[in-house]
Amino acid sequence: MNHSRTLVLATHNPGKVREIEELLAPLGFEVRSAGQLGLPEPEETETSFAGNAVLKARAAADASGLPALADDSGLVVSALDGAPGIYSARWAGPNRDFTVAMTRVEQALKASGSHDRSAKFVCALSLARPGRGPVVFEGEVRGQLVFPPRGENGFGYDPIFLADGMQQTFGELEPGHKHTISHRARAFAKLKAWLAGTGGWE
Repeated sequence: MNHSRTLVLATHNPGKVREIEELLAPLGFEVRSAGQLGLPEPEETETSFAGNAVLKARAAADASGLPALADDSGLVVSALDGAPGIYSARWAGPNRDFTVAMTRVEQALKASGSHDRSAKFVCALSLARPGRGPVVFEGEVRGQLVFPPRGENGFGYDPIFLADGMQQTFGELEPGHKHTISHRARAFAKLKAWLAGTGGWE
């Protein structure tokens, strides 16, 4: 099985590109992002993480003629009935300012009157290959939200997320440590197992 081939990352998010490149490094892919290739961002019209991941992977594969990997992930807050969920990026506004998004989560929790701070990060990965059906791999990690935000590492909602059993938020963890426990790492573990098993790349 030859992993030394180009794989398009169907994202324009620099934080995601960096993190996914690090997770893919052991597999020997030559990685290009949708942003680097000038591919358009499709409108995310599905109602689930998996659905949006498939939509984005298919769009990138069709536009580039290359295998494409898409990630759709977000923060699911129990007391907010699962919000922001698939709208996690949209809560950050047009400028993708997650300081705004984290403040919005905090304000929504206060307005709810609930003292429940439980939440989870969810990641759905979809691999789409031209002429082949997409495959999906999902991972999640549960934890609690903490305010004010802590840490400068990671991206998105990482500074307010404290995984169960941890003393540091994802924003405080070193990237290498986060890559061993995160929702994205768990989804990637399933992808790697699939690539190494009967599914294979070919």
